[in-house]
Amino acid sequence: MSAFDWPGLLRAGLQELRIRPEQFWALTPAELSLMLGQPQGGGAMGRGALERMMAAYPDRTEDEG
Repeated sequence: MSAFDWPGLLRAGLQELRIRPEQFWALTPAELSLMLGQPQGGGAMGRGALERMMAAYPDRTEDEG
């Protein structure tokens, strides 16, 4: 299941922003969101989240020393 409402986004791009289809499909979701004036994602990663990510995905494993 897609997290994006593609028909709605395409309609917004073509009708509200008045961009051509090839311009729409060349945009990233972040660029389209910015152009539509939608709020951006959360702030920077906090220390706790960074530590959890580092524990889950270490640069080196115990086997590598």
